Amino acid sequence: MPASLMLLTSFALVLGLVGCVSGFLAGLLGVGGGIVVVPVLYHVLAAFDVDVALRAHIAVGTSLATIIPTSIQSIRAHKAKGAVDGELLKLWGPFVAVGVLLGVVIASYATATVLTAIFGVVAALVALYMLFTREGWHPVKGLPARPGQAGMATTIGTISTLMGIGGGTLTVPALSICSYPVRRAVGTASVIGLIIAVPGTIGYVINGWGKAGLPAFSLGYVNLGGLVAIAFTSMWFAPLGARTAHSIEPRTLRLLFGVFLTITSAKMLFDSYHLLF
Repeated sequence: MPASLMLLTSFALVLGLVGCVSGFLAGLLGVGGGIVVVPVLYHVLAAFDVDVALRAHIAVGTSLATIIPTSIQSIRAHKAKGAVDGELLKLWGPFVAVGVLLGVVIASYATATVLTAIFGVVAALVALYMLFTREGWHPVKGLPARPGQAGMATTIGTISTLMGIGGGTLTVPALSICSYPVRRAVGTASVIGLIIAVPGTIGYVINGWGKAGLPAFSLGYVNLGGLVAIAFTSMWFAPLGARTAHSIEPRTLRLLFGVFLTITSAKMLFDSYHLLF
């Protein structure tokens, strides 16, 4: 087997394994796979000697692309259970989209150091939320007025686009803090994930178009090999994670996710510091 073909085969197999892990954890922990895919894919790209200046952008862009098929699958399931809040989406949807556009513009100028630092900081904040808040903690009694919700939606769209994650990681905690029913939060977040992923993916394709040093089968910063391998295997393993979740206490799941994010954020922040100095 030629060395180039062997390299591509190894890359596809490793990314398929990434999809298995991210899909399982997404089903187990009830979050979008992007929070798993981005840091793992970032280090897989490093192992295959992809230019350090490109790794974060490729990881984020490819992660956003993988969210599209999984979000569609998730939306169908949540709509069937009546867990999607159409009225909230009418207000939030346009502002999430504005946030995505802002995120794409920022990403076009951001260095690898900035993207890894943003991921590390936000992942650390979500980890703190998971580790140190109790189940059913609702400090705010109701969603803010329309301007406040517009700000929340725009911020979620922007940060999610910079991190390569869907709607669940930030939307569900934000809504839950405001006493919003968690099941409807999860269902509505699946639609928000699609609103983030589609324009976000297009933006990363455009931003990375023609860049030198991209891996084979890349459209801009979106690697098609990674997209196919991760999306295919994650869709198979997500149901297994979901079934496993029913045999574990919710608090244990929150702690597992919090520990995972703590380790992930620490590694990404370390890499960001290393890139800076």
